[in-house]
Order: sequence, then structure tokens, then C-alpha cells
Amino acid sequence: MMISAFLLLWMAGAIGCTQAGEETDRAPTVLVFKHGKLSGDGRVLSDLLRDFERRHPGVIVREELLPADSDRQHQYYAMNLDGGKAPFDLLGIDTIWAQEFAKAGWIASLDGLLPPAERNQFFPGPIEAATFNGRLYAVPWYVDTGVLYYRRDLLDRHGLEPPRTWSDLTRIARTVLDAEQDSGLAGFLWQGKQYEGLMCIALEVLRSNGTDLWSGDRDRAEYGLQFLRETISTYRITPLSTSMADEESTRWIFGEGHALFMRNWPYAWSMFQQEGSPVRGKVGVVPLPSFSGFSSAPVLGGWMLAMPNSSTHREVVGELIQFLTSADTQRMIAIELGYNPVRRALYDEESLLELRPLLKDLYPILLSAQPRPVTPYYLLLSQAVQPEISAVVVGRKSPAEALDAIRRRVDQIMGDQASPAGLGRS
Repeated sequence: MMISAFLLLWMAGAIGCTQAGEETDRAPTVLVFKHGKLSGDGRVLSDLLRDFERRHPGVIVREELLPADSDRQHQYYAMNLDGGKAPFDLLGIDTIWAQEFAKAGWIASLDGLLPPAERNQFFPGPIEAATFNGRLYAVPWYVDTGVLYYRRDLLDRHGLEPPRTWSDLTRIARTVLDAEQDSGLAGFLWQGKQYEGLMCIALEVLRSNGTDLWSGDRDRAEYGLQFLRETISTYRITPLSTSMADEESTRWIFGEGHALFMRNWPYAWSMFQQEGSPVRGKVGVVPLPSFSGFSSAPVLGGWMLAMPNSSTHREVVGELIQFLTSADTQRMIAIELGYNPVRRALYDEESLLELRPLLKDLYPILLSAQPRPVTPYYLLLSQAVQPEISAVVVGRKSPAEALDAIRRRVDQIMGDQASPAGLGRS
């Protein structure tokens, strides 16, 4: 009798749970979220995804991490999306991939998730990069851009201000290096290795001279490439090893106190402020310089969220994208992981600025950040152009020779494609 009574009570409880909405007889909806590993504590995003699951009973979000190397991520996505049946429902993509993936038909339009009237809540650069043929194919997740780091303590010691022009930078760097000859300082670090980072600094320098690699004033383009070479060969403010330098190697040298200026991304700031850092409290951040008569032209970076066309859970994936790009979630990843939020209104929140004071300085830089060429063929362009810029950096080619090759190769790649909208940015 006691056992029968217990069974009756258990059955009643089970029925009650089912009636309350716990669909115990239905398999959960499993969403697979592919993305590269984020910096910082991985539990932050995991906890956010568990929060989303609590708000969506019956939904499970499974993270599957990809290698940090973006080239390997791109290769994985291309192989799996091209088959038309991707084994994931949500993917994190680099800003430079959205056009390619959209043209290939690999990712779904997300116009309904972010109507045009709401897009001005985001920075304009990422929205432009995510838009193909007038339709939105990705939603910005976090945003990045090139900035200039400088040693505030060294400039103060010599009574100098941060540079506004590239001429200022070379003059200030030489002044400090000449005054501190035994310090082992480098004047200006940048990413000169033959990879995507080299494209970024080249675009930033040329665009800050009112031109570009593929179009625009030819003389100013040559002058910009020559400037990069002369930081090494003439001004001697940049190490010879720059032809091997990437973000992390330059960050390490600067972070150890061995450089005055460095072009890099905002991610390095939090590392410089860590306990035990040789440059803690000694670093400032300003916009990248420009040539006289032109404006700073930082390159846009960052990542976006996209949905494969093959996903069978579009509605709930859309809700997950909205959750991850909501103000509350963006605020959390800004505080806990140090990423720069994509929603502009957050940069006015005093409580957030107290915890992330750098955001106040970053806002105008992010607002002016320009995408790399907004074209499905960008990766082909980059791979064709990188060796030519690298040849200038190491002194194997003159800027004129490299520019001839670059513009000829770009014409071949683009063929009959209309270039002004995507390539003619200046």
C-alpha cells in the first residue's frame, strides 16, 4: 500500500510538471555554436549561454571552439558551409568574411533581426561590412580597430605630446631615442610580417594620406608605402625585425617597456594594466596619426554572428543572436572579457566607463573605423597584395614597383566587378 501510494504521488508530480510546461517527452533543441576561443575567462560566455537556456526551456546551446588562428577558422567554415549541411547553427565570423559567405549563399539574411531603423544603434563600419547587396547577413558581436599606444611617462619626461601626424611621430621618436641612447628602446612598432596585419597597417597609412592601395592618388600611395619602409631604413625608429612582427610579438616588446610607440588593437590595453606589468600606469592610447591635411584612418576589426542557411532552428538561433548582441550581454562581455561593445549607447554609461575608462577614448576612433574593402573577393585581394607590401618593407622592391604589381593584380582579380563601392575607399 505504501509503495502504491508513493507511485501515485510520483505520477501526479510528473504529470503536474508536464502540465506546467516541462516537455519531458520531447527531445531538447540543441544549437551548436562554433566560434574561436575568446580571451579571458571562458566561463563568462558559458554562463551567458546557460542564462539563455534558462530563458528558453527545452533549448541547449553547445559551444564548439575553433583554433584561435583565423585562417584555420576560415578554412573550417568554407569546407563545412560549402556542402550545404553545416554541423552548426551559429558561427562567429571575422568582419572580412561576411561578404564572401553571403555571396556564396552560405549564410542567411538577418534583415528581420535588425531592421534598418535599428542599425544606427551600432557602429557604422561593422554594419557596412555585414551588408551585401543591400541585405544584412551578420550582426556585429564585438568591434575592434587600430590604435596608437604610447609611453606616457617617456613623453612627459621629455615634455612632449602624443603625435597627431606621422611627421610628429618620427620627430618625437627620434628625439626620445637620441636622448635615451642606452635604453635599448625602439621608437615605433608595427606589424610587418607578411600576413593580414600588414594589410591593416598599410591601409591605415595610405588612407591617412587620402589614397588607397588599389585606387586613388598614385603619388600619395607611393609616399605612404615609402614611409613604412623609411621608419626602418631612414628614420631608424622601427627595428629591422619588423618584417617578422605580428600583434603578439609587438605587444610583448612594448609590454616589457622596450618601445615608445606601437600600432596594435585595443585588446593589449588590459594586459598592460595587469599586476606586475612593467608598463602598468605608463601607457596611453590615441588615434593613429595621419599625414598633414588628412584624417586618421583606423582599420575596422572585430567579429560578427551569422547563421548558416542550413540551420533548421532559425527562429531560436535568431533569438540567440539577439541575446548575445543585447545591451545587457554586451555590457557583460565588456566588463568581464574586455571586448568593445558594438552598441554605441553603452559608451555613454558612466557605470561602464568607471570600469572600462578606455572606452571613452575608443569611441571616436571606433566611430571613424573604416572596413577593409567591402567585397566578396577581399581574401584574394589580400593574399595577392601582401607579398608586394612585404617586398617594400624589406627593401626588395620600390613603392612604385610594388604599386604597379598591386594595381595590375587587383584588376585581374576583380575583372568586370564594379570596384568603386568596395575598393575605392580613401
